[in-house]
Amino acid sequence: MQEIPQSFSLALSLIASLDANLLAIAGLSLRVSGVAVLLAALLALPLGAWLALARFPGRQGVIAVLNGMMGLPPVVVGLLVYLLLSRAGPLGSLGMLFTPSAMVVAQALLIFPIIAALVRQVIEDAWGEYREQLLSLNASRGQAMMALLFDMRFTLITAVLAGFGRAIAEVGAVMIVGGNIDGVTRVMTTAIALETSKGDLPLALALGVVLIAMVVVINLAAQGIKTLAMRKHG
Repeated sequence: MQEIPQSFSLALSLIASLDANLLAIAGLSLRVSGVAVLLAALLALPLGAWLALARFPGRQGVIAVLNGMMGLPPVVVGLLVYLLLSRAGPLGSLGMLFTPSAMVVAQALLIFPIIAALVRQVIEDAWGEYREQLLSLNASRGQAMMALLFDMRFTLITAVLAGFGRAIAEVGAVMIVGGNIDGVTRVMTTAIALETSKGDLPLALALGVVLIAMVVVINLAAQGIKTLAMRKHG
């Protein structure tokens, strides 16, 4: 095993030289997580908003379940998706197992409850603030939901970014359904685990640096959007 200082030096060299393998792995990570967040958000935004405004028996129970699903173990999600997509599973005929598509499905299922729960809380708080105003305008539930989604769009973007940060840093589910196949389904987190086990610290460290940089950028973007939203509503 190489000395740690030398490994860090080689890792920085890989980043500075825009190593092709490094860029390919990072690019696949961004594509998989980006599509997963898009799919999850398309479903979670309207569901979270509807749940914030709707009133029905058992609503609190549904909210409790949704909040509890925010802590779903990734390996369990990966196992469920594996069972669905395996040859003996109900969706086995699609041939999606061990492809980026399967990884997208796993990540989308993992972050869907996170985005939905955050959206529900944001819209419910906004409904409490603007309820009388919207009712005075004779807005229907659907119209109120759309108005609140638009008005709180900056805050909701932070919820989506939180989902993206969770997705791109995930390893358990994508390892199970993707298989960590070189050049096909190898993303940053699975590559870091593999290269570390092989003793290839430079590539593992380079990927780690890129991953941390992405997470930091995401958090800075979320904080900036949150500040903008506070100024807008302040």
